[in-house]
Amino acid sequence: MAEQDIDPQKTSETVGRVGLIALGLALAAAVAAIAWTSLPSADEAAEAEMADASGPLSIDELAQRVEDTPDDPGAWQELAFARFERGEFDQAVSGYERAAALDDDNAVLWSSLGEARVMGSERDPMPAEAVQAFEKALALDPQDPRARYFLAVRKDLSGDHAGAIDDWLALLGDTPPGAPWEDDLTRTIEQVGKINEIATEARLAEVQSVRADQFASGTVPSGMAGVPPLTGGVAIPGPSDQQIAAAGQMAPGEQRQMAEGMVARLAERLDGDPSNIDGWVMLMRSRMTLDQPDLARAALARAKAANPQAAERLDAEAELLGVR
Repeated sequence: MAEQDIDPQKTSETVGRVGLIALGLALAAAVAAIAWTSLPSADEAAEAEMADASGPLSIDELAQRVEDTPDDPGAWQELAFARFERGEFDQAVSGYERAAALDDDNAVLWSSLGEARVMGSERDPMPAEAVQAFEKALALDPQDPRARYFLAVRKDLSGDHAGAIDDWLALLGDTPPGAPWEDDLTRTIEQVGKINEIATEARLAEVQSVRADQFASGTVPSGMAGVPPLTGGVAIPGPSDQQIAAAGQMAPGEQRQMAEGMVARLAERLDGDPSNIDGWVMLMRSRMTLDQPDLARAALARAKAANPQAAERLDAEAELLGVR
């Protein structure tokens, strides 16, 4: 995603709105990058295989699926996500509401609902219904990054710019290196700090240094001491500049179609080579980026069943990625 130019005349409320939209849309770029890392190489054979990959379900097919299985929260979640991606926020809200009603203790569903309510609000940048959804998410999972981010946005919109920056810095400290929202979160801290004349450079540098040491050593904030160094999938080679450029030219729907097809192929390769621990970590990361926590949990279970000797590391990696 291109970096936003900062206009010194903008109000902090405007920047808060821009920041929250940027974070909400960070998935588009992240999906393309993570999908590319799922490939063993970028040679012509791999590209041809990608071109032949079957795409994800259409909106009509997803809608039919919820009609056929109206009590399946996963079906409603996928439909809601597809609606959100198309900018159909009111329909996304309805889908997430149904999903959350069916799976009331799922923090991801509640924070997704809150985000959809924010994006669907034409007048209020932080409607009360969205706040309620974010608070419900945090009650279920105090580490939910989306809910933490948006509730900090609420502080910024209310005039508590320093408090918002404090909360965003705390979130950044708990953010795995390479997480889809990392760059937008850092940029939001910098923008809100600049406009409100709040120094952030030294604090950002300190947080980045501490978190780099923590995640490199496995001594992460959740207290997973004694586990091997964790990667969260970010140590696996990423896409080339040419591949990123090609993905960046695609429409968001095409990016997701490409990503889902390639992630599905990664899952197929793991069926044939279940001892590939890094592959399982990447699959979990990709599923979370695609907002498929149920499939990420299924990948974790399969990985541990195939690699009981690596169960501790896999659990730690899953925790790092937010798989619960």
